[in-house]
Amino acid sequence: MDTPNGVDRLPDGPVRRMFSATQRRDLDAMVAEFADDYVNITPNHPARSFTGSSQVRKNWSALFAGIPDMTVTVLDSATGTGGNVWVEWGSHGSRLDGTAVEQAGVAIFSLRNDRIAAVRFYLEPVERDKADVNAAVQAVTGAGTEGARP
Repeated sequence: MDTPNGVDRLPDGPVRRMFSATQRRDLDAMVAEFADDYVNITPNHPARSFTGSSQVRKNWSALFAGIPDMTVTVLDSATGTGGNVWVEWGSHGSRLDGTAVEQAGVAIFSLRNDRIAAVRFYLEPVERDKADVNAAVQAVTGAGTEGARP
């Protein structure tokens, strides 16, 4: 039976334990699932990539403090080659100033010695009031959706 937060969709192991600890807001248990030399790769924002579980602690300390009602939900999960765990997930809540915050995306976890060794991180803010698909294509291509202009 699916739990409301979807953690039961994750395979047993460090990723499931990490998401469970996140649900409990147990920072120590959460960070314990990461290798000391953990590598976070953020392909869409390379300057945000980092190494080390101490940065995980710093990031999640700020998230728990700044979004006190944050809820994390696992939508789906799959185990890939080499034991990588793919997780589609999201979070939502309100900042201390009342501003709603919502993110969604995918993270691909690499494991080593029953710890999270690395992740490719694709979590992004949800934009509910931005332009539609045609405007997005135009922004990328510099042309309308009908194709490039001469």
